Amino acid sequence: MSYKVVFSPEAEEQLVELYRFIAAAASPSIAARYTDAIVSYCTSLSTFPHRGTRRDDVRPGLRITHYRKRAVIAFDVTDGLVSIIGVFYGGQDYETILQDDAD
Repeated sequence: MSYKVVFSPEAEEQLVELYRFIAAAASPSIAARYTDAIVSYCTSLSTFPHRGTRRDDVRPGLRITHYRKRAVIAFDVTDGLVSIIGVFYGGQDYETILQDDAD
């Protein structure tokens, strides 16, 4: 079974912010390569969606996986759908953000 992968508006905005940060620090082409690679990694969850670690302690159904040890991808899996909730970069406190989000 193949799952459909969707990005929340928050995750899309986080990717835009990450692109801007890397483009300013390095170059637009490096930023595009990196953010495109994260998107590709996320879409690969359509094949094996139950990767990562369950974090029900943060939010029911939450799963966390890492991309190149620098980005944390938060997502959940329900009824053939992988929802990318957030993309957190460089040590952002995703636990607090996601717990506040759920309240």
